[in-house]
Amino acid sequence: MFLFLAQSLGRFVLVIWGAATAGFVALRLIPGDPVDVMLGVQARVSESVRAQIRLEWGLDEPLITQYFLYLGRLIQGDLGVSYQLRTPVVDVLAQQALPTLQLAAGAIFLATLFALGGALFGRGARLKKAVSVAELIVISSPTYWIGLLLLAVFSLQLGWFPVTGAQGISSLVLPSLTLALPVAGIVSQVLRHGLDAAEGQPFAMTARSRGVSPSALVRRHSLRHAAMDALTLGGYLVGSLLGGAVLVETVFARPGLGQVAIRAIVGRDFPVILGIIVVGAVVFALVNLAVDLSYRTLDPRLRRVSVETRS
Repeated sequence: MFLFLAQSLGRFVLVIWGAATAGFVALRLIPGDPVDVMLGVQARVSESVRAQIRLEWGLDEPLITQYFLYLGRLIQGDLGVSYQLRTPVVDVLAQQALPTLQLAAGAIFLATLFALGGALFGRGARLKKAVSVAELIVISSPTYWIGLLLLAVFSLQLGWFPVTGAQGISSLVLPSLTLALPVAGIVSQVLRHGLDAAEGQPFAMTARSRGVSPSALVRRHSLRHAAMDALTLGGYLVGSLLGGAVLVETVFARPGLGQVAIRAIVGRDFPVILGIIVVGAVVFALVNLAVDLSYRTLDPRLRRVSVETRS
């Protein structure tokens, strides 16, 4: 377990360093002067004032020096200061993190529910075609289109849910559903294929010969085996929910990191953009770590392999 945790920590640090480095280099290659962002495009100031601002923000240093200074601050948990808001990036992101976390949690819950339902009920001869068509539709549809369709039907026509805002659970249902449906469609297909493959294995034939019912076979054995591939894909998709949240929060006019990201990109607020990149990398790395730990829970053979390796 110690070796596993050490390797996981190494991958965690490597992912964050890679994302921070790639983001830093990409933003520095974008044409334009960060001082213009701070002052505004209409500002008319002397070159001496500009030089003073560059000195205060460390923009007069060589690029490699700026990079290592940034890494030093990042190790200490300092993501810098917003050019536009003059506020630490950590505070800017923390103020808008809760709505995005609520959206992500709701989407994960609904995606898990729909993926299990689609995988289990879609195995029957009667429902298989209908479920497969529904999965194909949600996978092929753009996220913003799904959101607009749900708004048109359930908010504007039926009036069941509010059109915009983030007050109460009712305002969370449609955004979470919009984000969850494409994920659920993909995971459901993989999980159903895994169930079919697992029930063709010798352990399933042995269980059936002992009189185990089909539902008990799925609950006790097949689902655990089938969950491995679905968990891998689900971990990747959950780690990428932040990108989908940008579109969903825009469509439903919700506060959150998506709105912060859009304002930062439009305003060329590089520290905030880079902070969001780092936060996304941290989330992705944590989700993958959780997936790795889940593997060891679902498949005891992985724990035995680790013990045999140490011995």
